[in-house]
Amino acid sequence: MLHTPFYDPGKTYEENFEQGPFGAFANKERENVQSSTLDTSGPRYDFLGFKVNSPFGIPAGPLINGNFVKAALEKGFDIVTYKTVRSRKYPCHPWPNVMSVKVDGDLTLEKAQGTLVADRNYHEPLSITNSFGVPSRESEFWQKDLSNAVLYAHTGQIVVGAFQGTKKEEQSVEEYINDYAMVARLMKETNVSVIEVNLSCPNEGTNNLLCYDTERSVKVARVIKKVIENTPLIIKIGYFKDDEALKSFVKEIGSVVQGISAINTIAAEIVDENGNQALPGEGRLKSGVCGHAIKWAGLNMVRKLKKLREKFNYNFQIIGVGGVTTADDFFEYREAGADFVMSATGAMWNPYLAKEIKERLG
Repeated sequence: MLHTPFYDPGKTYEENFEQGPFGAFANKERENVQSSTLDTSGPRYDFLGFKVNSPFGIPAGPLINGNFVKAALEKGFDIVTYKTVRSRKYPCHPWPNVMSVKVDGDLTLEKAQGTLVADRNYHEPLSITNSFGVPSRESEFWQKDLSNAVLYAHTGQIVVGAFQGTKKEEQSVEEYINDYAMVARLMKETNVSVIEVNLSCPNEGTNNLLCYDTERSVKVARVIKKVIENTPLIIKIGYFKDDEALKSFVKEIGSVVQGISAINTIAAEIVDENGNQALPGEGRLKSGVCGHAIKWAGLNMVRKLKKLREKFNYNFQIIGVGGVTTADDFFEYREAGADFVMSATGAMWNPYLAKEIKERLG
């Protein structure tokens, strides 16, 4: 059953930022449902050195400010990620930013080479496209907002701060990497307990996604760790179709980071029912797809990461993301090897997803 989404696709990003969240997220009622084990033993899941009530949360994306973070915590999502920020103010793509997409079964890599039809008819199984362009408020705003959001967490809950670097015209590689260092410093000043860097955003690396550029990804991760010191670092990566490339990536970066989150989205051309570009503006014909249709890819990456972690004897934690829209999906990810699981699209349309999962946790 789809509920009123806490981010309203019918409103602009700015309207959501100022007026949201919506639906059940807006009622400020705290969900107290916990697993039977938690009732007697307290928080028992070790998330990067912090005890949390459940191995479930919301990844970077839908929680666009502190009000959304607070609402998610109240609804029992125990690991919540403050939406990815930048070193400077950055605009959002024009509305619409979220649309439903029609996918017959899984969005395989072959299908993603074609076109998908989008409309505003949201239905189960739910798959959507989202195109925001990683907007950000100025650092003065998000530092204060995130600092406050960290304090909203109850016992057994944690707030993760997410960020990424920003490319500029005529920028050198050194300047680009230094931008990551600067935001990492700003992020650490918020006293957030865990930091995530997004290496899976299109057009931020030399090979489309920064995570596909192993050498530069490792440089970025090392620079960040030098700044944040003992604060745990998660890297968010996309889907790797090349097993050898993933093996090389994990071998080089697995000893630097404390967590790997996968996946982000799978990109495809998005059109309306007449075959025209659905999302207005230059460079927006292709857009990331998330939700049910990409679950196969997220599960596949979790299995690969687990094998590689064992192969190289690393101890980073695996955070499975992609297509988690039901409690069954959560348990499927856990069985595949995910230490923790997160849901963006599913959580957006079902504010009770954490409650449903906790009721089944032993």
